[in-house]
Amino acid sequence: MTTDSLNSISDPLVAARRAYQASVELSITKGTERSRTLQAMAAALKRDADIILEANTLDLEASREMAVPGLILEWLKLTPERIQATVQILQRLAELSDPIRRVMNASYQVENSQVYCQLMPLGTIALIYEAFPELGAIAAGLCIKTGNSLILKGSSEASNSNEAIVTSLQSALQQTQMPVNALQLLSSEQGTSIRDLITLDQYINLIIPYGRPSLVQQVVRQATAPVLKSAMGNCYLYWSHNGSLDIARWMILDSHESEPDPVNAIEKVLIHRNQKPSSLTMLWNSLKEKGFEIKGDAELVADFPDLRLVSDAEWNQAYLTKTVAFKVVNSIEEAIAWINQYSSGHADCLVTESYQESRQFALGVNSASTYINASPRFYRYPKQGDGIFLGMSNQKGHRRGLIGLESLTTLKHIVQGIGKF
Repeated sequence: MTTDSLNSISDPLVAARRAYQASVELSITKGTERSRTLQAMAAALKRDADIILEANTLDLEASREMAVPGLILEWLKLTPERIQATVQILQRLAELSDPIRRVMNASYQVENSQVYCQLMPLGTIALIYEAFPELGAIAAGLCIKTGNSLILKGSSEASNSNEAIVTSLQSALQQTQMPVNALQLLSSEQGTSIRDLITLDQYINLIIPYGRPSLVQQVVRQATAPVLKSAMGNCYLYWSHNGSLDIARWMILDSHESEPDPVNAIEKVLIHRNQKPSSLTMLWNSLKEKGFEIKGDAELVADFPDLRLVSDAEWNQAYLTKTVAFKVVNSIEEAIAWINQYSSGHADCLVTESYQESRQFALGVNSASTYINASPRFYRYPKQGDGIFLGMSNQKGHRRGLIGLESLTTLKHIVQGIGKF
């Protein structure tokens, strides 16, 4: 295939204009056509897996020479298994029913008219992402399924990987006669800044930043187009005095098993003052055996000198590593207040045997989702249900919680008159 459409993009404005036109064309396509394109995209990724892995090796070698942090290297590294998982996600998206133009009842009616709603594409979406090369392919699948065009702005560490993936996916768009400009990559080699893209609100309908909190906050501060914030890490667990040690240990360990990005990883644990010291020691030893670093507040450090002291600034910051900090609280009310002040606000947890506490926590915690005696582990492709998810949002604006197909749609109200007036 030719890659003129990719290489000819010299600035975000050109990409945004092309993406806008492509979104108009996509909005009138049939669901069967978009599903066929998704199947072709999956086949193209599978076919080009070796090329993509070779490009990823170049990125990894260059990043190691530049002393890129180990966390980013882990996010950047592609494996045959990660590519295969992405192929399966695209195949699953192709099998799902078409979400676009789905008719729903309206909440009001107009005299002598029929009023109803339909789900419609947003238009043009921009994904600003750090490492995670396969995330561009997953976002492309979600956008094609919902009739949206997509502009990708990846980090420089993943430049070769991102280009190989986009080239592969664009070949599938060409093969199925979809507008190739429905998927575009702004290469980091072209020197375009994030600000240049996220201020094009006349063409871009939604921006999704994905990466470390610093990247997300930069986009939120600078963007003029709507932003759907994503979040990872800094999730809290309140371990009630009557909560099970085994459940608490399992929830913490399992929450860190999401690969490669620790979206819902429990990094802070609030413990009731009446929790037994022996139970704390057992939990910490279990975590240390799994390679975790344990920290504590001043009260815990005084009682357990081996713990490292948590600084005040750490309570509202994500570690994104196998690090868990512990703090003593006097009640569930105090725990809820602390979580609402310091949590990242997308997934917080409770271990308790009290139904009253579970209801109090679920209603009182101001987060997108709460988990009670259940692991918050994030699955991009859950084994049950029809969901495919890009990430988790912690905001109360455009969408909240899991970022899936409906997050990339909007409602249109249609009033159909019957000719009387």
